[in-house]
Amino acid sequence: MTITVVPIIEPDVKPAAPLAKVMTERLSRLARELQDEHLKDLDHMEPLFEDVVIYISYNSKYTIRWKIVNDVPEHAITEVGAKCDKLGYIRWKTASLNSFNRK
Repeated sequence: MTITVVPIIEPDVKPAAPLAKVMTERLSRLARELQDEHLKDLDHMEPLFEDVVIYISYNSKYTIRWKIVNDVPEHAITEVGAKCDKLGYIRWKTASLNSFNRK
């Protein structure tokens, strides 16, 4: 599987100007770490040619939240959820119809 983690900076959760740059850089770093280190085991998970696209962002309390934004097998959702839970990230709850996340 190909894993892509995209940091999302939302305007309604944006911190004060001096802190914005630090928070944005932190989110980008955490996205890279999640993709390259914590979820690297998914590279070898069947089906090998599937993609997993994960968005991470801050919530209003600056906690990292995540969601899978494409349709993937249930075992991939479970594995991503376990890794993110271990890191202290919370599931991104959304009412959007465009999200394929099943939970």
